Amino acid sequence: MAPPVVETERHVFINNPQRNIARTKEVRSCKNNHIVTSKYSLLSFLPRNLFEQFTRLANAYFLVLLILQLIKQISSLSPVTTAVPLVFVLAVTAVKDGYDDFKRHKSDRQINNRKATVLRDGRWSEITWSNVVVGDIIRVHNDKPVPADFVILSTSQEHGECFIETADLDGETNLKIRRSLPQTKRLQSDSDLANFKGEIKCEPPNNKLHKYQGTLFVGNEQYPLDNDALVLRGCIMRNTAQTTGVVIFTGPDTKLMQNSGRLRFKRTHMDLTLNRMVLTIFIILIAICIICSVLSSVWEHRTGEDFQSYLIRDDVTDSNLIAFLNFFSYIIVLNTLVPISLYISIEMIRLGQSMLIDLDVAMYHKETNTPACARTTTLNEELGQIDYIFSDKTGTLTQNVMNFLKCSIGGAIYGKEADNTKAYDGFIDDTLKAALDRRQDDVSRFFRLLALCHTVQPEVIEGKVVFQAQSPDEKALVEAARDAGFVFESRTSEHVNILEHGKPVQYELLHIIEFNSTRKRMSMIMRSPEGQIMIFCKGADNIMFERLSEASRAADMAGLEEHLHTFAKDGLRTLVLAQRELSPVFYEAWVRKFKAAETSLEDRDEKVAEAATEVECEFELVGASAIEDKLQFNVPDTIANLKAANIKVWVLTGDKQETAINIGAACRLLTNEMDPLLIINGDTLEDVHAQIVKAKEEIDKNTDPDRVFGLVIDGPSLVFPLPPDEREVKKAVERDASGELRLKWTPERLAEQRKVEDVFVEVSRHCQAVVCCRVSPLQKSQVVKLIKQREGAITLAIGDGANDVS
Repeated sequence: MAPPVVETERHVFINNPQRNIARTKEVRSCKNNHIVTSKYSLLSFLPRNLFEQFTRLANAYFLVLLILQLIKQISSLSPVTTAVPLVFVLAVTAVKDGYDDFKRHKSDRQINNRKATVLRDGRWSEITWSNVVVGDIIRVHNDKPVPADFVILSTSQEHGECFIETADLDGETNLKIRRSLPQTKRLQSDSDLANFKGEIKCEPPNNKLHKYQGTLFVGNEQYPLDNDALVLRGCIMRNTAQTTGVVIFTGPDTKLMQNSGRLRFKRTHMDLTLNRMVLTIFIILIAICIICSVLSSVWEHRTGEDFQSYLIRDDVTDSNLIAFLNFFSYIIVLNTLVPISLYISIEMIRLGQSMLIDLDVAMYHKETNTPACARTTTLNEELGQIDYIFSDKTGTLTQNVMNFLKCSIGGAIYGKEADNTKAYDGFIDDTLKAALDRRQDDVSRFFRLLALCHTVQPEVIEGKVVFQAQSPDEKALVEAARDAGFVFESRTSEHVNILEHGKPVQYELLHIIEFNSTRKRMSMIMRSPEGQIMIFCKGADNIMFERLSEASRAADMAGLEEHLHTFAKDGLRTLVLAQRELSPVFYEAWVRKFKAAETSLEDRDEKVAEAATEVECEFELVGASAIEDKLQFNVPDTIANLKAANIKVWVLTGDKQETAINIGAACRLLTNEMDPLLIINGDTLEDVHAQIVKAKEEIDKNTDPDRVFGLVIDGPSLVFPLPPDEREVKKAVERDASGELRLKWTPERLAEQRKVEDVFVEVSRHCQAVVCCRVSPLQKSQVVKLIKQREGAITLAIGDGANDVS
């Protein structure tokens, strides 16, 4: 048989099942949508489970002991004394494992036998999920789970969008919007769908939940596909009557299953300690048996012959051989040194602990009727041994309920002060109201941008318009524009409709350049009613400042930076808004490059980012927004208790430094006893090294026993203490002064990085609280990994930061 072709690219032929079957056989991909999450089968259960149980040191020891007791020449005890408890322990564990796997089999059957609606032979049929195959045209109705990964062709919504809930995939409860291509959204009738022919070429199966690259070929035309057109297995369809698409990945190839993999068994420090104890006891046992055997040999040699009439030796008279056999006899006699119930006792204690956690009244949340739930009995005792807590800010320390409070426009600050004693009642103060009433140009431009530049969708629920957004920030910004008289009404794939003080205005939507954690900005290119081609952009201040034109920097930067500093001191989240008019000639040239980047199947992200950078520059500053995110209830008291328990708390956030510091002070993470804070914010390795060394000197010269330290470090500075991974060391390259490519991580550079890393870890060891601001999701993971490896500590990651770490 010929070896299978390695699938470097997924090919899906729409309404051509024969070619799909042939392609599936060629690359040996999943034939259907059947999934298996169970661990055992009827045939494999007994051998596999026994093998797993005997990998535990205590069970293996007693198996060896039982085998020795079956040899009558060396055993004076009945093998039953060991066999009965060993079989009991193995049976109890096997029953528990078997029951757990039975539940998995039952769940698999239920999922595989769910009903899916597919278009076959020109008509809709109901089949089981397990029989869905690549290339099927599938239809998913409202509030129903998605059976397989599919690319949207059309939806019941006029403009081809649908809403999905991804809580089972990434834990996020905000509804996300997915859209069909404009070229396929009109495929509504059964005949149109059945007669539609095309081919999709995309990336092979992978576990990247937030990334998808593909191209739809229809005739001689090709259209780019990205994550906005892909709906994943595990999602729930919401607020959309029906969504129709073509299946791309099935069964184990789906992104949900690609992320499942084999569960990692987490061994606690208690497990490792028990194994070390058992190993130590076993070594002591062997030593005792060796000593007894040597003494036995000496005794046999000197006086053993006098007792031959009393001891039946079966013609064994050699003292050394007798001592050798006695060695195993002593192991049998002294076997109680290693109690067989050791692991069982620990498991019973863990089970009891988990039950106490579930029944703990103090951990019951009355408002949501949510009791505590211990989902595993494996890690309970680790909770009492935590040395470091790594927490995200948004949604963990804060409520993730955003309220628009202030804005900076044209060198002036508008808005109201935060008042935690009463409910939010808007942000428009008298000065802003007067500016809106007289239609002040810069103010109108600011709120017009907020109404246009976003991915929000309006939805009518019980007669009221509700904005569905992928993040609460965007929702707060669009609601602020509405309150200011710039009402976002609707969006299609081609137009955005808004009301400006009651007057309907339509903008032609040309391109959306999405926000991501690397870009830290989003842009929308539109044609105004007057025919101007405009790019509207919003993003983080440090990213946006470097994209402003020289004239805008000279005129507006100083005042805006002062306002942003003021907002940050109040703990507000900030965004900078900018826009630019594009000439038709520049736009046409840029569009050709951008479309080529969008349809590229190799390095698409890099090419799109490069094209985006060309147009996202020379901006004119529009203003800045400031949004409040209130603290969660009892956060300050909780952090105070954690610090009293000598637990070091780290906050990892993407906010700017001043915002992070003020949130840290508000939740009592950073206290007056920590003044002055140790702040690290250098741009080069030398700067960061010097600042960390200075912080270490500050700690070393301290003589006050009550002095505690707090460290604040930003993302650009964290680049230098965080070690590169093995892949980066081998493959990362850069250009030297002559323009030649060379390896980035030379031995000398690695040595310099290690010095910075050592000093950083030493400084953080003496700090009760650490705030890392302006950090990316990858840096969050690297920080936790660094501390776990260098300190050998038990760490706890909370909130979205935990997702980033995983």
